[in-house]
Order: sequence, then structure tokens, then C-alpha cells
Amino acid sequence: MNSYAKAVYAKLTAINPYETEFHQAAKEFLESISPVLDKHPEFEASALLERITEPERVILFRVSWVDSKGKVNVNKGYRVQFNSAIGPYKGGLRLHPSVNLSIIKFLGFEQIFKNSLTGLPIGGGKGGSDFDPKGKTDAEIMSFCQAFMSELYRHIGQDTDVPAGDIGVGGREIGYLFGYYKKLKNEHACILTGRGLSYGGSLVRTEATGYGLIYILEEYLRTLGKNLKGKKVVISGSGNVAIYAHEKATGLGAKVIAMSDSDGYIYDENGIDLSTVKRIKEVERKRLSEYIKYHASAQYSQGCGGIWSIKCDYALPSATQNEINLEQAKKLTANGVKAVAEGANMPCTIEATDYFLASGVAVLPAKAANAGGVATSALEMAQSSQRIFWSFEEVDKKLKEIMINIFRNVDKAAKEYGMPGNYVAGANIAGFLKIAEAMTAFGVV
Repeated sequence: MNSYAKAVYAKLTAINPYETEFHQAAKEFLESISPVLDKHPEFEASALLERITEPERVILFRVSWVDSKGKVNVNKGYRVQFNSAIGPYKGGLRLHPSVNLSIIKFLGFEQIFKNSLTGLPIGGGKGGSDFDPKGKTDAEIMSFCQAFMSELYRHIGQDTDVPAGDIGVGGREIGYLFGYYKKLKNEHACILTGRGLSYGGSLVRTEATGYGLIYILEEYLRTLGKNLKGKKVVISGSGNVAIYAHEKATGLGAKVIAMSDSDGYIYDENGIDLSTVKRIKEVERKRLSEYIKYHASAQYSQGCGGIWSIKCDYALPSATQNEINLEQAKKLTANGVKAVAEGANMPCTIEATDYFLASGVAVLPAKAANAGGVATSALEMAQSSQRIFWSFEEVDKKLKEIMINIFRNVDKAAKEYGMPGNYVAGANIAGFLKIAEAMTAFGVV
């Protein structure tokens, strides 16, 4: 790590001692861009790294809501507006009991560079709450969402900050949040993306992150003269990212043999039937263990980690952060995995990523590989600002072009800085250079 980067990291960890997820994201970034810092001493003179690793604004607030039994509940709400150098803050809202400031900061920090890579004018931010939507009624979720928006509305706007969904925030939650914003502000503006089609949403938004994940993997394989036809794929998770990555990969001839949820995973050598998964997760809202009731050939195992012991050609971790550790990386590598494409944010630990790279396994990092969702969110913003509506084919075409360009820019940056094939470094460098140029142009602000 460059000496300037080391100093910044030491200070960052000292003043944020308990934010381990944020430390991890910052360390990976600072190590990757060290060759850039060696060539640009002016960045240290202007304290660019100190400024880019410190959020522009952190908003922490109380969310008080009433459940179906009349009990008052209190949760913490967060919005970290990390960097707006190239556009309004953009990043999802996560509802999950694990949410804390460290996780929101790591997600917001990653979002800066992911959004930069899309080539679209959007900055980086993230938000959410430690509220757990599991087991809650629709009325309870509406009560929470309205209480959450009663504070969040003060801090967002179509030219300021445009949140979207994330874990725990789907179409239902976006509808409740947007409806209450409209009531409070008396305006119908694009202040949330992932909206329903009837009130300003975009086609492909639901599929975008999963489709984009496959588009970038497909482009990587194209450069090697290969494709997905006949290849075995393991995808963790069973939310939108996993479901639509499965859909697109299968359409290109791959066979998805395993998927998971937070309780366990299913494995079927004959291929996971996507229609059954969709029914269980999107219609019935049940656990993936139900799958074996419909498909006797499948096997269900408790616990998520075992999914990475399944032999496959390509692994697509699409559940949550740090789901692949060093031991699991070793199992995947020993079983012949050829590439890991990250559908979730930071799903591999630093040790796992380093092991993959040292073993010749390609890693398409989340900053690049799961940028399809935010890219399509920005396309939704563009449609809203023009009061127009693009067809599925138009949006999908634009999404694919964006993902192809992301890979090419990442590949180019890795080669220019002497690290060909290291797409983790390439993504950080390509994303950073655009932000650095904009921040330098603004002076010290």
C-alpha cells in the first residue's frame, strides 16, 4: 500500500474504531489505487483521500412506529450521503436487523465507485434501518415505512439524493415510502427508483442487477473466446439478483445447480427450476426449503456456507457481504471454479479475494458486476425527467451496453497500471479516477 494510503487508512481506522465493514471496503480500495497515488502526488497535497473516505453527510434518526398489537416500536434510521462529485447521491435503502453505521458506510463508499463506473451522473450514498420486515404484516410494514419517510423526506430530492431498494426493500416498501413522500411534499417527483410501472417506474429495473451480472460475465468470457453454454453455475441468494441472474444465465445455455436463502441451500444436478423458486419466494414468500416438495431430485441442506463446496464452473455470490471466506475460496478453487462474479456487495472477504487472484481465478468485483441495478435506476431517473417511457427492449439494450463498457473500462485500467486480469484493482482505479477529476476541479469543498 502506498505510504499516503497507509496514513489515511491508519487515521480512518483510529477515528472509526468499530466500523469493521467500512475498514474492509476502504482497505481494498486504498490498496488497489496505490499505483495511481504513486503517479499523482498532487492528490496527497489536496488531501483527496481524506476527503473521499469521509462522508459529506451522515444522517441518523429515530423511527417510531406502531405494530398490529398497538405496541410502539423504535428503530434506528440511517442515510449516509457519501459523495456527490459527479451527481446526486444514489444508493439503496436496506431493511435488516444487521444494519448499523459501519455497514451503511461501507455500502455507501462502494456505491461511489460503482456509480462512477456506470458512466452516468450519479454520486454515492446508502441508507436503511435495523428494522426486520420478516414476519411483519403489510400494515406493520406500511407503518414503519411511513415513519421512516417522515424524517427521510427532509434530506432527499430528485437533484439531491435519490434512494432505491436493497435487501428488505422491494416494490411493496418502495410504494409505501413513495406514497408518503408524495403526501408530505405534495409533489410527484423521482425521489425513489424501483417504483411501480403505474407511478413512474422503469421496465427491467427488477431484473437489472441479475441481468447485468450475467452481461458482464458474458463479456469477460467473450474476450477469452468462451461462453456460458453448458457451464455449471452456483448462485447464492434467492432474491431479485439471484433469480434474474438465473433467468439470464439459463437463457444463455448455462445450468444453475444451486441457490440459497438465509436458512440453507438447494442443490439439483439437473438444474434448479426457476419457476418454482419464483413461486416460493415472490408469491408465497416462503423459505427455499419448500423447493424439495416440488422436486424430489433436489437436495436441501441447512446453513448457507455449504453451497460453496459444490463443484461449478462459475460462482455468483449474490446474498450478502463476506459470504465467501478463505476456506470456502479454497474449496471453490480446488473444485475448478474459473471465475467469481459478485452479485452482492463485497461478498468475498479480502483473504478470499486475494486467494482467488493468486490462484488464477478471475474475480469480477461487485463495484462492476452488480452495477446493473443502479445503472437502470439512473435510466429510470432519465425517463422520469423527460416524462417518457422506454420499452423493455430499449432499457435492456442500454443496460447491456453499460455493463459491456464497464468491463472494458475496468480491463483497460487494470492493464494501464500493470495489473492485467486484476479486475478488482481495475474497477477501483477506473471508478476513482473519474471522482478524483471532478473533486479536483471543484477545489477544496
